[in-house]
Formats: sequence, structure tokens, C-alpha cells
Amino acid sequence: MASPTFWDSSEKAQETVQQLKSLRSVAEPLRFAIQSCDDLTELASMLADDPAVAIEVETEITKLEVAIDQLELKALLSGPMDEFGAILSVHAREGGLDANDWAEMLLGMYISWAQKNGCSAELVDRCDNEGAGITQATVIIRGPSAYGYLKGEEGIHRLVRISPYNAESKRQTSFVAVDVSPEVSDSVEIEIAEKDVREDVYRASGAGGQHVNKTSSAIRLTHLPSGIVAQCQSDRSQHKNRAQAWKMLRARMARVEEEKQEAEQAIKYQNKTVTGFGSQIRNYFLHPDQRVKDSRTGFQIGNFHAVLGGELQGFLESFLKYKMVKEAGQ
Repeated sequence: MASPTFWDSSEKAQETVQQLKSLRSVAEPLRFAIQSCDDLTELASMLADDPAVAIEVETEITKLEVAIDQLELKALLSGPMDEFGAILSVHAREGGLDANDWAEMLLGMYISWAQKNGCSAELVDRCDNEGAGITQATVIIRGPSAYGYLKGEEGIHRLVRISPYNAESKRQTSFVAVDVSPEVSDSVEIEIAEKDVREDVYRASGAGGQHVNKTSSAIRLTHLPSGIVAQCQSDRSQHKNRAQAWKMLRARMARVEEEKQEAEQAIKYQNKTVTGFGSQIRNYFLHPDQRVKDSRTGFQIGNFHAVLGGELQGFLESFLKYKMVKEAGQ
């Protein structure tokens, strides 16, 4: 990074910076834990001569326990793609306008989580719904182990509330599907034959100015053998949107390959093809009471608005631990 030519290639430089952040997120807590052990040993040796040191020993033990908990959590983020960025998409499903509104709320939740945890969030695709909210959107979240943390968010998210779109103020249940793929770097080999990909060019939708809406700059790529779709309309340049769409397609193909490997090892848990009642990974309640509960781990928080404001870490960490126990059991 000290090289004068380091920033000649912005994309490669950013990958290196991201790699450094990921390494530091493990090395620094480890260094702290080792130092705490040394300090604790020294304090313990002083106990016989000065019983008052016991208070400092207890404080040091508490600090060390916290450090070890964090290191154990980092050990769970050891998958081959966990350190990559996450390409996260939300898709409105059953529930009409409430589902569209719910999709926009979830998009905001993930962007807020990114901002609170030192990650960047780049919106690359958004399709607004005429009535309210969005039909679907895709955001790329980059930061230490972003994909490792967020891959457990893949699945159906269910909201129960009094609908603001219902004149009779009835309770409404709506569903949104979340897909998560790793943002694979160019160094990862993902073979995609161009003949197997259909490209569609269309006009960008939603806000963005006259140029965006009047030119066919948006790109949709469809991998014909698998049916996987990637699309981008975030830039006014068709060329840049095409490059981003190809990157997203490679990422989703990488995720498919990862799923195959997980299935072969009999450790895959999620089933994103099922939608509706009974298939959700998490329930969000605003009525009759406020709470958010994960269907897999049982972890819950009694503050709906805090979760929607990005307080997701408890859910993410509990799923990582849950997955470790499940894998150990198999």
C-alpha cells in the first residue's frame, strides 16, 4: 500500500484495503487477548502480597472473556467467501402494497446496519412500485466479513402490522424475500459462457433525472441454463451498468456453487424457494406487540424500530453460532 502506484488501479486497491481491514479485524483482537493474558498472569503473581489486586484481576478476566468471545465469533467467519462483500437483494412477495412498503423498509434496515458497522452500501438497482415502496432492489455492502455476516439473512422475512394502506385498519401480513451472494473478485474463477447469457437493454425506472429515464441504459442479464438474473440501472452509462450486471451474475453463480457444496456436505439450512406462511426465517411484529424473532435461533428483540434502524448484530451472531452447532451435530 506504500507503493506510489498503489492507487493506479482503484478496484484492485480497494480489494487490498478490504483485505487489510479483514485481517486487522482478527489480528487486533488476538493481539489484545494475548496481552490481556500476560497482564493477568502478572497480576495473579501479585495477589499473595497484595489482596487488593483481586479487583484488578476480576476486571482483567472480564475484558479477556469479551475478547475471547469476539475471537470465537471471528472463527465462525472462516468460509472461503466470508471476507467478500455481500450483494443483497430484496424482493416484495405476498402482501400487495404492504409487501412493497416492507421491501423498502428492509432495504433501509440493511443500509443502516452497514453504516453502523463500518461498511459501505452501494445501491445498484431499485424498481419503485407505483403505489408505494419498491418491487425489488439490490445493494452491495462492503466491509470486514460482510458476506460472512449477511449470508444468513437469505430467506423470507415476514411482517405483521396494522396496514396503513387498509381503510379499515386491519392487521396485514406481508412477505419479502432476501437473496445474498458474495461479491467475488476477478481472481475467483467463475466460468460463464457468453452464449448462455441473454442481454436485455431497457430504460431505467424511478428517480434519476431526464437522461436516465429517456435513454436505454439499464441492463438485464439472464443465464439461460439456470434462470439466474442480474440487472443494474444505477449509472447513466450503459457500459458501466453492463459491467456491474456481469459482476452480479458472477456473484450469484458463485453462490449457486457454494450452495451445491453445502448440500453435498448436508449442512445447508435455508430454503429460499418456499414462500408464504411457515417458510419465514424471521418474524417482525408491530401488532399486537412489538418484537422481532428469528424462527431458526429463537433470538428476539422487543424493539421493532431499533432492528429496522440497523440493530441486527445480535441476530447475525446468534445465527453464526446456531449454524456451528447444527453443523457439529451433523
